[in-house]
Amino acid sequence: MGELEDAVMTRVWKWNRPVTVREVLEDLQQERSIAYTTVMTVLDNLHQKGWVRREAEGRAYRYEAVSTRAAYAAALMNDAWAQSDNPAAALVAFFGMMSDEQRLALRDAVRIVQGPETSGASEAASAGSAGENPASASEGGGR
Repeated sequence: MGELEDAVMTRVWKWNRPVTVREVLEDLQQERSIAYTTVMTVLDNLHQKGWVRREAEGRAYRYEAVSTRAAYAAALMNDAWAQSDNPAAALVAFFGMMSDEQRLALRDAVRIVQGPETSGASEAASAGSAGENPASASEGGGR
């Protein structure tokens, strides 16, 4: 997604309701000079790419996000990871870039995905594996 597409989608996601070209235009004009036709073209492009759906309202359309910003970010991360020739190394490098706060959020997310039945077992396994192989802990971003 380009910079202007992201600026438009940011508003669509933030408002979390069907929006008109005029609404997006007026909000964008607070930051930059931009034409109605430019915003209309961007929203049409986003529709063609499948990021927004639209419904006719008179002679205009109302546009609504197809998915959340979080889902978009997840798709970007998944695409980048899938393109790596060494996914494990890519993950280690990515985790190494994370702040402590981001790593805590990641741990919380893993617990949510694993569910209550497996989270206790995985914590015990990760504690045991960290003790068996100290190098793996240092590669994980300096926990």
